[in-house]
Amino acid sequence: MECRVVGMWGGFPKKNGPCSGYLIQHEGISLLLDCGSGVLSELQNYIDLNDINHVILTHYHYDHFSDIGSYLFSRLVNTQLGRASEELCVYGPADDGMQKQVEAVAYSRFTSFNEKSQLEIGPFTCTFKRNIHPVETYSIKIVCDSKSIVFTSDTSFTPDLIDFASNSDLLITECSLYEGMDGEGSGHMTSKDAGILAYQSKAKRVLLTHLPHYGDLNDLVVSAKKQGNPNIELAESGILINL
Repeated sequence: MECRVVGMWGGFPKKNGPCSGYLIQHEGISLLLDCGSGVLSELQNYIDLNDINHVILTHYHYDHFSDIGSYLFSRLVNTQLGRASEELCVYGPADDGMQKQVEAVAYSRFTSFNEKSQLEIGPFTCTFKRNIHPVETYSIKIVCDSKSIVFTSDTSFTPDLIDFASNSDLLITECSLYEGMDGEGSGHMTSKDAGILAYQSKAKRVLLTHLPHYGDLNDLVVSAKKQGNPNIELAESGILINL
């Protein structure tokens, strides 16, 4: 299983730097995890859009889903041109508005999930944990060939995240705030929170994502590593991780 970081900025994209998007691949099957602002353009540096038939959206904040509208029309046009032969399957929390948006465009369909769901998408088994965030949001665990990727999406820290991410081969944890800041009210984690999660879950490799647009980002890594897990780094657009 491979994970390509497409984008990792929180709130809004940086110049040439997309928001949340991760390309998960195994044996010719591709899954896009989140489709935030700027992701669709950057994604095409790594794969033809027609080669991805499954997109999971963790929640409906713009930095995690805003490019899905463009993806729907990409599939419509490319199907009409004979360049795509499968429908685009979009998965997300139950929402009438999102379902109507997706299914109003031909060659796309919407499937909802919740905390009890288990999605089988090609070789990937996907399970979910409800987060603490202002809108309905989910952490996702993707398992394939005994390897696991856990993506927290947006959430404040809760002890049940530790069990959910336990012994993950790759933990992609949000790190929106610097140590000493208060993330509880906004539904986000600090670098210390991310470090505690990384250490107590015994994650083998950790990427800090949903990065802030201010401060020295290296301070996030230093703070997170102080909690005990040395295998922590910043997510960077374009990096490829083989599991």
